[in-house]
Amino acid sequence: MQFCKFTLKKPEIHFYELNEQQKRQLIDAEMLFSALEQAEMETIRHRGSMFWREQDGGRYLIALSASSRQRSLGPASPENELKYERFTKRKEEVAARVKSLRAKADECRRMNKALRVGRTPDILIDVLNTMMRFGVSQHFLVVGTYALFAYETAAGVRFPTDVMSTQHADLLFDTANRAAFMEVMKDRQTSFLGILKKVDKTFERDELENQTARNASGYEIDLLRRFPPDPEDRSEHPLQMTSEEGDLWPVRASMGQKLLSVPRFDQVVVGVNGGMARMRTVHPLHFARIKRQLSKDPNRDPRKKAKDLAQADRVQALVKEYLPHLADQRS
Repeated sequence: MQFCKFTLKKPEIHFYELNEQQKRQLIDAEMLFSALEQAEMETIRHRGSMFWREQDGGRYLIALSASSRQRSLGPASPENELKYERFTKRKEEVAARVKSLRAKADECRRMNKALRVGRTPDILIDVLNTMMRFGVSQHFLVVGTYALFAYETAAGVRFPTDVMSTQHADLLFDTANRAAFMEVMKDRQTSFLGILKKVDKTFERDELENQTARNASGYEIDLLRRFPPDPEDRSEHPLQMTSEEGDLWPVRASMGQKLLSVPRFDQVVVGVNGGMARMRTVHPLHFARIKRQLSKDPNRDPRKKAKDLAQADRVQALVKEYLPHLADQRS
């Protein structure tokens, strides 16, 4: 008896493209959000205030921080008068610009929702924006499944839902800049969990998994960090985000070091309800490479390996078909 010899082919990878109206709206939304983001960042730089104080027969310029700390900038002088005028005027200008852009962003949000432009989970949009307004977003990368929202948005397509389903977001904390992060948190007098509670007051730290915050709906935020450069050092070395009681303790991720050492990828993403936020993640081709490595890792949960490989294949295909210019930016 003679048998036929054949090989199984991988199924073709298909993407669902946004229509032209959705694509135009997405471009407009990204431009508007970028303008608002810049204005919001300048608002952070102009937090606090300045005022004059009569003291010891003299008049002194005082800087008041957002955390109510006062610092004397010296006695009245032409230089300090000009410094006060410039600060006050610019603070008013920035506040007016932010107010105007927020109104336009709200109109844009409604249009985004009506046209179904985005599908990033709304709670992640709110978390990313709150981190930005607290001035700490640059210390984190969105990694794992949720990075796919950035890639599909950049391409104007949708990934198949089978590779997108998850109920938690992974945030990778860059411990190399922890001192700068701690300085901001000290000035804002809050914890990382406190930031999450600004988004949803029901967020609480998991009693068993201290790197995880979970809200009343079961949505989770997991904090990860890298292993040290020394490959022999495999101990955990617990590290809390801040000294505030009950704050999160990021856990070491096997691929954390690799994820922090590859080129970054920033993209404005849009939520189901039309809200916008900037997502910082890793270059899509490096995401695909690392996911492929994870799918072959003997220590990886076997239930996750098939999804790792599927995500790697789809992201690589996405870049080839829709974002070929990124192939030259991966080094």
